[in-house]
Amino acid sequence: MKTVPSTTQVSVNKRSRPSSPWRLAIRRLRKNRMAMIGLTVLAIMVLFCFIGPLFSAHLTEKVSVANGNKAPNSTHWLGTDKLGRDVLTRTMLAGRISLTVGIAAMVVSVLIGGLLGAIAGYYRGWAESLIMRLADIMYSIPSLPLLILLGAVLSDLKIAPGARIYYVMFILGLIGWATLSRLVRSQVLSLREQEFMQAAEVLGLRDYRKIFRHLLPNTVPIIIVSATLTVASAILAESALSWLGIGVIPPTPSWGNMIQAANNLVDFQLRPWLWIPPGISIFVTVISINLIGDGLRDALDPKMKR
Repeated sequence: MKTVPSTTQVSVNKRSRPSSPWRLAIRRLRKNRMAMIGLTVLAIMVLFCFIGPLFSAHLTEKVSVANGNKAPNSTHWLGTDKLGRDVLTRTMLAGRISLTVGIAAMVVSVLIGGLLGAIAGYYRGWAESLIMRLADIMYSIPSLPLLILLGAVLSDLKIAPGARIYYVMFILGLIGWATLSRLVRSQVLSLREQEFMQAAEVLGLRDYRKIFRHLLPNTVPIIIVSATLTVASAILAESALSWLGIGVIPPTPSWGNMIQAANNLVDFQLRPWLWIPPGISIFVTVISINLIGDGLRDALDPKMKR
């Protein structure tokens, strides 16, 4: 006669089941108060930038010089710029561009850095030497002067503002791949000596299957943390380029070129509504992304003791 397990035994069995690494990481992340605050603030910023303009009455507002440089009022909550455009609406639209540039630059950086790092760690030899020397060259060149040089080249080529955004995305991603490639390479060097890779060798799997099906998936925690921090760095770099006038240029708004519009002492002192909203947006977004990155690093590190 079969015995039916009691409710207490079932609950004990459920508790004794080992949790998956991802579930444990999510649990650690939820316990990190600062990371959850950063995630909440970032979600609010994303909604503010991508959904907020849909509720704005000034989304299709035309240029009106007569209405320019107005202080915040009941119609324009954050005032207007020198062309009479609503600063609040432009801050939201600029956030779309800045966040999109940061995410796109991160994707480019992850694709290039992750692939090159995996190739260097798996094949070693001349491939590793070549890729790591390229990474050393990228490290030896200061990023900001290089970005300024490439931005000036884009200006000389007279690329249209709409197409210029894509060039900025690619340039930012191309410059930021070296750090991730080193991290992925070191992880792959360790993983390729594990037993599951020896089993893959015995099975005669092709190299691309070993890299894309076995090695790269095991480097996802490192890639996630690095990608999170890369978004923040790309947003700051884009803002700096746009502030210098060689990044995203008007009429396409970005947080950087909105701050650049207040480039004289009169605007800086007497019209703070021109530069404070985009400046606060950059600060809040970057800080929240960094908090999320730190939380993910702690949650995905199996050696971290909470």
